[in-house]
Amino acid sequence: MPCCRDPIHRWEDPMAKYMLVSFKTCPWVQRSAIILREKNTPFEFRHIEPDNRPDWFLAISPHKKVPTLTIDDKVTLFESNAINEYLDETVTPRLHPEDPIQRAINRAWTDYVPTFASSVTGCAYAATEAEYQKAVAKIPEAFDRLEKALEKQGSGPFFNGARYSLVDAAYAPFLQRYLFLDRIKKIGQLENYPRLKAWTEAIMNRPSTHSFPEAEFEAMYRANVKRRNSWVSQFIEPVRAAAE
Repeated sequence: MPCCRDPIHRWEDPMAKYMLVSFKTCPWVQRSAIILREKNTPFEFRHIEPDNRPDWFLAISPHKKVPTLTIDDKVTLFESNAINEYLDETVTPRLHPEDPIQRAINRAWTDYVPTFASSVTGCAYAATEAEYQKAVAKIPEAFDRLEKALEKQGSGPFFNGARYSLVDAAYAPFLQRYLFLDRIKKIGQLENYPRLKAWTEAIMNRPSTHSFPEAEFEAMYRANVKRRNSWVSQFIEPVRAAAE
């Protein structure tokens, strides 16, 4: 009797065409771009402006948000978690653990990302110093939760040990933005959490994390914070003109 093929991979099509729509600095899109790069899957990266969303995009995005992933010009998926789960089910190598319990644990920690993101990067858009300090005060609780999770998971360098997973991709953009904010105005929290610090360094050293050259992307992020005119934006130094 012939062996059945793993149903997880039965829809894999090495010739599939993918278009990922994004704002240039959107962390939620960055998560899906990371997954595609981890799977060595070619894709078109189409950037749009958040204040000028074209009609063709509004027609394919039910929530009017990025990311969207269009497959073979036929069907469009939306919401980064749904996109990433689809990619992991259909394109090898699989990044979810094979063990169903560990897979459920990973999904639970991926579900924590919105809370983590709000806690860790919320200070970027605080309008006053008091709001900024209140936002910064939320960071230790979020960091402590992940530090304890990493202690349970093993020795690293990634969330599941030596193997990169969807959890790593899910947190990468927000850990990156914490580092950006820490360089705008020192927050000094990451140093208190050695496992989280090591995890952050491993993720930042992963080529798949980066959609743009690192210095260029950090400049984009700073410009975005500056446009918001938040309290912390006063600490962003103006770009110096090139010497004539």
